[in-house]
Amino acid sequence: MSLLEKLYSFVIFLAVVIGISIGQVEVIRTNAESLIVPLLVAMLYITFLQIPIEEIRNAFRNTTFTYTSVLINFVWTPIFAWLLAMIFLGDNPALYIGFIMLMVTPCTDWYLIFTGIARGNVALSTAILPLNLVLQIMLLPVYLLIFGGTTGVIDLGFLLESILIVLFIPFVLALLTKLSLRSKQVLRENLINRLSVLPIVFLSLAIVAMFASQGQIVINNLEIIWQMMIPLLLFFVINYMVGQKIGQVMKFPYADRTSLSLTTLARNSPIALAIAMTAFPDQPLIALALVIGPLLELPILAVISQVLLLKNRRRHL
Repeated sequence: MSLLEKLYSFVIFLAVVIGISIGQVEVIRTNAESLIVPLLVAMLYITFLQIPIEEIRNAFRNTTFTYTSVLINFVWTPIFAWLLAMIFLGDNPALYIGFIMLMVTPCTDWYLIFTGIARGNVALSTAILPLNLVLQIMLLPVYLLIFGGTTGVIDLGFLLESILIVLFIPFVLALLTKLSLRSKQVLRENLINRLSVLPIVFLSLAIVAMFASQGQIVINNLEIIWQMMIPLLLFFVINYMVGQKIGQVMKFPYADRTSLSLTTLARNSPIALAIAMTAFPDQPLIALALVIGPLLELPILAVISQVLLLKNRRRHL
């Protein structure tokens, strides 16, 4: 994990502060929005380039783990997220949509780091990664229509257009790049390694641009940070217990159970943010809800990885 990755929560928070600050200058505020989509497309292109999409077949070598994690991530978690959103955020459609967007997109990067820290099965977690990516790209618009279609916030045509531009175009470009470098493995690995830090940079710049253009609305609604805290904490605590219990019922060994817990806890805030900032440009509170997520998520995952290690040590005493 690089220094920038370790400071991810702080970097995202700093991007919000810088965006709101420079947005007080009118010429920046009026022009910042035009930078958001290009920055997000660049971020996701490099992100997808790092994901071994072509290895998706590896996920099905351990079918029990794959089906279990898919059911938790794409059946249980969306329903659970919807219930939490209804109970705690039902009176605020923007927060409601933002919360659901964050919770229905499983992580495709960070959880590998914390799986390694907790001595989980990193190879198994890596195998499930491309499948998580493909499924969330396919299912995100479905979840938004099912759980958010009555809010009046979602325009189906604009949502699909945004997903096409921000997700499918960089996804296809990444696949084509990988295919063109298939016979040049060393060059490909060197390229990916050199570009690895750029997604955080581009995401941070996109957040700066978004909050520069819409910062005043955020300043007028700072109380929503506290409104988001309870459902976020409940999600992580309850889903941690669910993952551990199901892992025990399925008789997974410690390493596999740890992988299951972390792949069903960590969320993919960059993809959710990319869609929010393009599909809902006039709803900055949706993006703010998605920024709050990683500010809490990374510290929580760090604590959970240590809890898992402690439980494993006690088991061996």
